Amino acid sequence: MATVPLTRSSTRLSKSTSSSDIQLHIDGVTFSLDRELMTARSAKLYALFKENPSEDISYLFRDISTDPETFELLVRFCHGLELNMSTENVVPLSCLAYYLGMTENHSTNNLLKNTLAYFDHRIIPSWNESVKALRASEKVLQQAVDLGLVDACAESIIEKALVKPRFLGDPINNSSNDDDDDGCEDKENGYRPNARRRLFVLDRQPQEDLSTLSLQLYEPIIHAMIERKVPPEYVAASLCQYAKKWVFSSGTRSDNVPIYRRNSQREVIEVVERLLPCDRGILPCVILFEMLRSAIFLEASYDCRTGFEVRIGKQLDQATVEDLLIPSQGYAKEVEYDVECVKRILKNFYCNYTCQDISGLVTVAELVEDFLAKIASDRDLKTSTFISVAEISTSASVGMQRSSDGIYRAIDTYLDNHRYLTESERDSVCQVLDCHKLSPEACEHAAQNDRLPLRVVVNVLFVGQLHLRDTIAKEVLDFDDGRLRKLKTEEEETVAAKVSCCSEEDVKAEMEKMGSKVMELERECYIMRKEIESGPRKIAKKEKLSMWREMKRKFGCAGGSLDDGNCHVEKKKKVHPRQ
Repeated sequence: MATVPLTRSSTRLSKSTSSSDIQLHIDGVTFSLDRELMTARSAKLYALFKENPSEDISYLFRDISTDPETFELLVRFCHGLELNMSTENVVPLSCLAYYLGMTENHSTNNLLKNTLAYFDHRIIPSWNESVKALRASEKVLQQAVDLGLVDACAESIIEKALVKPRFLGDPINNSSNDDDDDGCEDKENGYRPNARRRLFVLDRQPQEDLSTLSLQLYEPIIHAMIERKVPPEYVAASLCQYAKKWVFSSGTRSDNVPIYRRNSQREVIEVVERLLPCDRGILPCVILFEMLRSAIFLEASYDCRTGFEVRIGKQLDQATVEDLLIPSQGYAKEVEYDVECVKRILKNFYCNYTCQDISGLVTVAELVEDFLAKIASDRDLKTSTFISVAEISTSASVGMQRSSDGIYRAIDTYLDNHRYLTESERDSVCQVLDCHKLSPEACEHAAQNDRLPLRVVVNVLFVGQLHLRDTIAKEVLDFDDGRLRKLKTEEEETVAAKVSCCSEEDVKAEMEKMGSKVMELERECYIMRKEIESGPRKIAKKEKLSMWREMKRKFGCAGGSLDDGNCHVEKKKKVHPRQ
């Protein structure tokens, strides 16, 4: 065994230990100790030597949970030498001092008092030091828990996160956030520090990341933060960093990953899913899909996979078609992509969609059509599977003014890569296609497509004729409207031209004529008013006389009273036409 090397301060130690009569072996390193100095500080050693004054008790310390560096610090303290404590060794040194009974009950100003004082004044007030000390405690975790040091560090970290949650990391910017949780306004704006804040960020000390902690320490701390209402976007940012460090960056998809590491990664991804907030937009879809792929590959629990599918379903309108291309897993995989998983995500989306705005439904319908076009080239894709996904898209598009061009493109790709299908099978694939919603360009392509069944081609031709009729009718109406507008414009221009051509004298004569007509109408109104005032009798008589007088005038009778009966009719000469 190697003897602990002498350092600059070890000369004093060697002088004090020249008459040593104790030897302890710590992790392959031999320490020669002075019995009196050690028992003066350690109650445990004092009791052991008192019970066994002449026996070798070194075998009793074989399972002591410490390392040579920490034990050397303890020996230096017992010999009165300078003690260099740090964030990394204060917790192990405190646990060792507690184990050996180096308390104030045995000796004043003992080691445990000194380490705990350093812990309280240097570790607890600082986020960075608390995280480092907690990480160092993993070597002696159970002793640190019993001594209360783990809880003290955890409480310090949680309190600081409540005051300044940015210690957990900046919220992850969701670049697809264009809708929100007021109906659909959940897409949180990612953190973008302003210029003033960036000036201070440049000079600040880098923060210790909680992702460096073991899962055994990390999980209870994050769980406590959630219960004490640390903002969920910061919790999600920390969980994302933890998953990146322990799952994504560890070669998750490699087949050469050892079993113990796969088990560890599976445990991490399941914990991340349990702790991840369920709010829409907390993380971008691309990260959620990455977590889901890892969960599927690592064969995580059903609850874990379902949890990620539900979260993705709440914000599927932010996804891209590449996100949906989840590789199938297992030895007996039949298709290239996991279509059943996508169908479950679609079901979650439609079940949880509560927006009044249908733009999200339109976006997802287009996404499904693009997904169908991608998977249609898979020769192992069953007809029933293709139809089931297509029916989801068409059912969700009912009542929307959308074309069927996307579905047609997917069907054309599927039929092109599955030429072995029978006529009836091709017909069943095309049943999801609504020919009436095809654009004229798609109709023209489909009419010449020999992969389509004859029934569909005939239907497309009929729809094409309807489109042509509607186009012609619209053009005729537009032409008629144009002619009417043109004639009206010409008429207005003619009237304006006539008015402009009239001289000033013509306008004056026309105004005088209109004035005389107005005066005549006023005179007639005056006469009618007088007649009404004279009573119905006189009016009747006057009307009778007026009628007779009018008849006489028409027959050319001369003037005279009604009783005279003299009616002198002037006979006009009969004019014969020239022979």
